[in-house]
Amino acid sequence: MTRRAIFASALVSVGLVVAPVLTGHGPRFIWNASASAPIGLYAVEPADPIEVTDLVAVQPPDALAELLEARRYLPRGVPLIKRILALHGTRVCRHGTAITAYDHLYGHARERDRMGRDLPSWQGCRVIAKRDVFLMNWDAADSFDGRYFGPLPLSAVTARVVPIWTDVNGDGRFEWQASAR
Repeated sequence: MTRRAIFASALVSVGLVVAPVLTGHGPRFIWNASASAPIGLYAVEPADPIEVTDLVAVQPPDALAELLEARRYLPRGVPLIKRILALHGTRVCRHGTAITAYDHLYGHARERDRMGRDLPSWQGCRVIAKRDVFLMNWDAADSFDGRYFGPLPLSAVTARVVPIWTDVNGDGRFEWQASAR
């Protein structure tokens, strides 16, 4: 590669990183490295409207962000990528470890994390409030989501994310624009 090509590539790369900051727009893409949603590249879209089953980027509230950081689950400022299980008016229950919504079992919570530490727990049923959302990656048994922290404020949802290039099956074979549903 010539010096001119290297310089041009570097300039374009810096421009792609700096442009969103200078224009006041957020990132256009997110790389998910957590196995709680398929690993890979996601496009970032406006969060309005959002629907049940959408994948969304979430900035956790302070108390949750502190827990995520303290346990080294996720650094502060890095968004969670979670699936919307329930919106306003939906009844979500946790009985023991079982999580149900729409009269359907969506999965189970674990009592301890991989380090043997107790995981947060809540019990009973909750009807999701107008300005709340319940997030759960039901396809990922190890996902740290609503099964532990319950509903979150809808304002924590910062974007809808759409798979661009992801490892849907967790086998190292990335797929172009795999289905988000």
